[in-house]
Amino acid sequence: MVVGFIVTPLFNSQPTHHGDRMAARFLSRASWKNSRPRSLHSLQMSTTMGKPKASSTKSNLILPMDRDSFPILNQLVHDDKQLVYLDSAATSQKPIYVLDKIMEYYNTENSNVHRGAHALSAKATESFERSRDLLKALINSPRREQVIFTRNATEAINLVSNAWGRKFLKEGDVVISSVMEHHSNLVPWQMVTAKTGALLKHVMLDEDEKYDMNGLRDLLEKHQGKVKLVVCNHVSNMLGCVNPVKEITKLAHEYGAKVLIDGCQSTPHMKVDMQDIDCDFFAASGHKMCAPTGIGFLYAKKDILLEMDPFLGGGEMIDAVYLDHSTWAMLPHKFEAGTPAIAEVIGLGAAIEYLNRLDMDKIHDFEQKLGRYLYDELSQFKEVKIYGPHPDKAERASLCAFNVNGVHPSDLSTMIDLEGVALRSGHHCTQPLHRHFNIDASARASLYIYNSSAEIDVFIHALKDAVSLLDGKLTLK
Repeated sequence: MVVGFIVTPLFNSQPTHHGDRMAARFLSRASWKNSRPRSLHSLQMSTTMGKPKASSTKSNLILPMDRDSFPILNQLVHDDKQLVYLDSAATSQKPIYVLDKIMEYYNTENSNVHRGAHALSAKATESFERSRDLLKALINSPRREQVIFTRNATEAINLVSNAWGRKFLKEGDVVISSVMEHHSNLVPWQMVTAKTGALLKHVMLDEDEKYDMNGLRDLLEKHQGKVKLVVCNHVSNMLGCVNPVKEITKLAHEYGAKVLIDGCQSTPHMKVDMQDIDCDFFAASGHKMCAPTGIGFLYAKKDILLEMDPFLGGGEMIDAVYLDHSTWAMLPHKFEAGTPAIAEVIGLGAAIEYLNRLDMDKIHDFEQKLGRYLYDELSQFKEVKIYGPHPDKAERASLCAFNVNGVHPSDLSTMIDLEGVALRSGHHCTQPLHRHFNIDASARASLYIYNSSAEIDVFIHALKDAVSLLDGKLTLK
């Protein structure tokens, strides 16, 4: 059964009995079984959506790639407003296929991994390690042992800052970050450079509000022989710019520096290829790519991992333990201490299967079209400032952080939420970048495979109403 969605907030403010029934229907798991795609193969049917019931008459209607797999989106909020979820840069929604795989583990395989000779443990271990193979293939890692499971990208970066940084950085060395980094790729380097006496330098933005490659060259040249590491995000979670990580990596390597890439905002939305980028470290979280929270990963080159000391000590990461010393397990278990997040790892594997079925190239192409539609709709107003480069000057992800003159973004997002549209407001864990623009906060709309141009229309309509209610104004350019 193909289920469309009803947009009620602005075009019909009164709740309908049909809308109430539909919202209630998707509140219980039992009701999912009547309409959900039962396997990945059925996605071919469910990705062909009916035209949304909205008042938009625009001819360039962009339908979602798959909405049926996300029943959470088919609910009313604030009593009678159809939910429009535009906050996927914070966390994505989870498809039924992933939720089913997690439940299947608990119902049929629940056991600790790597440690038991019994059947349940063998089944759990097989499912767990299969997820590692799926992740290896997704990012094109040369070897499976170069993929390490962590709680999230923050832990993955802290693993590197502690296990590599504390061992190899020394006084006078330089780590190059950038003004656009998420706090998770900035604070660990502040901590480790303070501890080791190394220096932390920053690449700023160019005139188009994107990563300043000339600034990177200048820093590498100025501190030649001292730069040990360059860290940068693949996609900025505020600016939306897709950074030239392959070029950054090549340039850093020419100066003898290693490279760590924060891939949280790229891995869910495009193909990422470790062998093509040639970076030394790559970190990402699962919860932004349709997987559950509590699972992330670190990729690193094998020779570097072999040189690094363990990050955490305990069970699983050891080979032999004596009263006065221990030896370490082989990769990747050397860096996976304790009982892992087994269900979450299996959920990550299911999410990868789901995204592979949709095809990462097709996801990227879809989001480029939808993201450009969002940018164009927001940029038509004189009073709206969108941060980051214009899409004609650099590739952008499908997100826009913005402000409206004279209106606080938190007030704006709160008012828009009352119409059912979920945005993010605040500093998005990029306080230095906000200070660069002399602002405290911004609002952000971010898209994914389940969004449509009709939902963007609803958002723009809600934006106009909210600005008016907050005594602001929006005028067309």
